[in-house]
Amino acid sequence: MGFDLDSSQRQLLGYRLIDRIDEYFSSLKDRPVQPPAGQRNVLPVPKDLPEIGEDAMAVLDDLCSQMTEEGFHIPSANYLGLTNPTPTYMAVLAEALVAALNPQLASMARSQLASTIEHQTVGWIAQRVGWQAGEYGGTFTTGGTEANLSAMAVALTQRYPQVANDGLIGLGKRPVVYASSEAHHSLEKSLAILGLGRKALRRIPVTERAEMDLAALEAAIAADRQAGLEPLAVVGTAGATSSGAIDPLPALAEICRRQNLWFHVDGAYGAALVFSNRHRELVQGIELADSITIDPHKWLAMPFAAGVFLTRHPEQLEPTFGLDTSYLPRAANSSLPDNFRISAQWSRRMNSLKFWLTLRVHGRQAYEELIDSQLQLAAYMESRILDTRVFDLATPRRLTVLNFRASAARELALPEEEIARLHHAIVQEVTRDGKQWISTTRVAGRSVLRMMIISYLTEKRHIDALAVNLQKAAKVVMERSFGATRPL
Repeated sequence: MGFDLDSSQRQLLGYRLIDRIDEYFSSLKDRPVQPPAGQRNVLPVPKDLPEIGEDAMAVLDDLCSQMTEEGFHIPSANYLGLTNPTPTYMAVLAEALVAALNPQLASMARSQLASTIEHQTVGWIAQRVGWQAGEYGGTFTTGGTEANLSAMAVALTQRYPQVANDGLIGLGKRPVVYASSEAHHSLEKSLAILGLGRKALRRIPVTERAEMDLAALEAAIAADRQAGLEPLAVVGTAGATSSGAIDPLPALAEICRRQNLWFHVDGAYGAALVFSNRHRELVQGIELADSITIDPHKWLAMPFAAGVFLTRHPEQLEPTFGLDTSYLPRAANSSLPDNFRISAQWSRRMNSLKFWLTLRVHGRQAYEELIDSQLQLAAYMESRILDTRVFDLATPRRLTVLNFRASAARELALPEEEIARLHHAIVQEVTRDGKQWISTTRVAGRSVLRMMIISYLTEKRHIDALAVNLQKAAKVVMERSFGATRPL
């Protein structure tokens, strides 16, 4: 079979795929997240490279069936796990269009409309942050890790203009970066890639609210300066992955201003709040940042991959990332920069179109409603689970993430590793039938059960079912661990 299918073949295959996607979306409110524990098998795949192609419709149907019947379904309303959403259907259509048109966003000259749409989308986000036209620059990325890497690279270049050409050898003092103990581990990865090393990240303790301890931060900065190191940047978290905690952004901005440090906000999850007029105050101070990470593929219901890096210092982008090349000359009469000159990527896909199209069709107010309803639903989930009297709240709820601990851990004064095993067993019991999915994590060094509202399809009935399942699971695990006479 050649690659150039005729019109009738393309239509048959395309219509069939749309039908299967429509069936899938129609099932998501009640679809189990995964098969039951005993049926989670690795599916057989062809062992050898296919030399001769097979019937396209048969292969497509088989693939759709396997992935929907045997897969792990993050878009399900019953997925109450990590920050991975149900994608909007307009985003799905945009992804298909991008794949078909295959625009190359490296340069304006070869992607005038596609690049303009991306710059406009970046502008929409930056303006919601509170920045004015001309005050910002940025780009879509593959996700939060690339966005955080970009922020650290720009911060380094801003402090040491020669570093892009000369490298780290002439820096003299060693730069160090500060973030809370709950900040995302992509920061270690970013500093390793930049050559600063993972040990250049100072993990600052958190308060009982899982927020960065300001006194500990200032003490760490003073100690590093005394030791001859060079404090470079502070990373505030807006919506920690494990807890949803938001660091005190205005206070961090003031510390950075006073200490002459770059202030980056990793808002991969929580910066979505800038799209809500009602709840914008939860990330008050984000507009004071020198740079921001936001991932539309988290709370803004985009499919992977869609991250965004923003900065209030657009003049630093080309010194950090820019190069000249003869095969990608600058576009004539363009006021917009080439993307390859302002980002870590070169050849790159149009990750912005799905968000742009969703905003065009649904508008910002749809996100206002989404954020408001999910925060209300998270409050309901908190009350329902506490009503079981089997769990204690582990950290204050800030966004749509909830951290709980089995109350037996407190009542029996169990050691932390025993609590972690208890929580793991509860999660295994809850997820055994495959219908719902939650997880465990650690916050401030303590094991917690972690639940999250992230799908726009999740309703109170899903939360009610989870509360019942958690109570049953805790009873089974406690009886198994401590005997049938152990009261809950």
